[in-house]
Amino acid sequence: MRLLYLMILLLLAARVSAGNTCGQPATAIASIQGDRDTSPLVGQWVTVEGVVTLDSRGKDGFQGMYLQQADARTDHNPQTSEALFVYTRSAVGTVGHRLRVSGQVQEYHGLTELTHTRDLTDCGTAALPAARQLSLPWPDGQAPERLEAMRVTLAQPLTVTDSYPLARYGSLTLADHDRDTRTQLQAPAAVDRDPAITSLQLDDGKRSLNPTPLPYPAGGLGGPRTIRAGDQVVSLDAILDWRYGAWHLQPRQAPVFRSLNSRPPVPVRPAATTVRVAALNLDNAFNGNGHGGGFPTARGARTANAFARQKARLVATLSALQADIIVLVELENDGYDNQSSLAEMTRALGASWRYVQPDGGDGHDAIRVAMVYNDHAVRPVGRPQRVTSGPFARGSRPPLVQAFRTRTGSDPLRVVAAHFKSKRCQGASGGNLDQGDGQGCYVAARVRATRQLAAGIKALPEVPALAGTLIVGDLNSYAREAPLSEFAAAGFTDLVRHFHGLDNHSFRFRGRAGTLDYGLASADLLPRVVEARLWSVNSDEPPALGYASARIPLAASGDYPWRSSDHDPVIVDVAL
Repeated sequence: MRLLYLMILLLLAARVSAGNTCGQPATAIASIQGDRDTSPLVGQWVTVEGVVTLDSRGKDGFQGMYLQQADARTDHNPQTSEALFVYTRSAVGTVGHRLRVSGQVQEYHGLTELTHTRDLTDCGTAALPAARQLSLPWPDGQAPERLEAMRVTLAQPLTVTDSYPLARYGSLTLADHDRDTRTQLQAPAAVDRDPAITSLQLDDGKRSLNPTPLPYPAGGLGGPRTIRAGDQVVSLDAILDWRYGAWHLQPRQAPVFRSLNSRPPVPVRPAATTVRVAALNLDNAFNGNGHGGGFPTARGARTANAFARQKARLVATLSALQADIIVLVELENDGYDNQSSLAEMTRALGASWRYVQPDGGDGHDAIRVAMVYNDHAVRPVGRPQRVTSGPFARGSRPPLVQAFRTRTGSDPLRVVAAHFKSKRCQGASGGNLDQGDGQGCYVAARVRATRQLAAGIKALPEVPALAGTLIVGDLNSYAREAPLSEFAAAGFTDLVRHFHGLDNHSFRFRGRAGTLDYGLASADLLPRVVEARLWSVNSDEPPALGYASARIPLAASGDYPWRSSDHDPVIVDVAL
């Protein structure tokens, strides 16, 4: 009996040994992946043998490696993936080696993987499987499940459309081309949302948050080194990975970028210009108590050092504009004394700058619009006013109106500073809810504000010899949305569109670009407008360069305008 028992043990040991021997029969990875989103073998124990294409077991990695069937052992079915993720803490196996491993099949948040691994055997060096070509949009609109965990390369250059996740996750959003917000180019209409498969995340192969240093660009972000939206990835050897509800590219080697959207110089001031007007959303400029304390504030910078970075960046941008009149949007609504944010920003611009001070009517919002001017170039005509009726009477930011003429005595120009309700849906109800037409929440409120502003301008006291009216600011509406149509019906021309068409942008949101910031001229002013442009100094730059990121130092000279805000400034040149 004892002899029979020993023979059975030896037989089982021989079978286990044979099963763990390199080259012995194993489960095909394609049969584990199957041709559906979920593996048909979930929960089963299998033994696989393939080539390690990427090792992600290092510090901050995904605690595993990617294993792909050797080319000679594939099932030749284009609908099934030939690779999977092996979750393991074992140190056995290295890239470019054949690995044999047993484990249990699992779906981890949509990623097919092998877990509870055991009996890992390094079977020696092997040729890497050939990379499959990857292109966007996906053929037939189908998600690329057939390439999950496989080695891929690009069939065409892919464009960076969003760098928002770079600082937090170490990734960039890629698409087949740069994308406009629908209502920038098309009239509002019921539309389906883009499926997630129209874009990819170029990842850094790590699961840690707030990576330091940032993985892109090579050499580190800061100073002259940047990755701008519109740049391209032209060469890539990577693993196509499904994580965090999106398709990711985990590079095997450093990606190769091509700069197609280099940093532009500030638009040249035309010789015919007598007055240049600019507007910039300051991205919540709050100066605490005005004495270096009072942080964190309700919005904006969280510390005094962060505000110092923010102010320096904003002043660099505003000074570079070579403007005579500047509308400031998203400025702290804290009065007009020497400690106010407005007074501090004005002093920072230089001794010749002054700010417009109306007699109240600033509203009850935490932010307001304000206006500053170069006293050497222009002087105010009459008293400033706020439009405080209708929707501006409560829960809104009253527009500011001031007329100016040049120091040489030109016809006056009336400037109106405006900042409409955002698309954020907090508190929205009734007609202010998102109507599903691409305009977001509160479009009804923005339309009411447009009509009230147009009526309020007509009701303003007459200014003798007035050259016309210029509305500038952040209207929180894209070019084809209802508020812009209302302004056009009231006789105001979108100047950037007039000179350069619709294919412009001053803001990016979730990988789509469009204009939220405008210069609008009345019919009598339009013939006097020489030029109108947007300066792409902010919206295409990574948010990681912004004032809130202490990891990116300010340029030593202080002349560092890039990513001073999340909006680009609008510039209007007028001949008076």
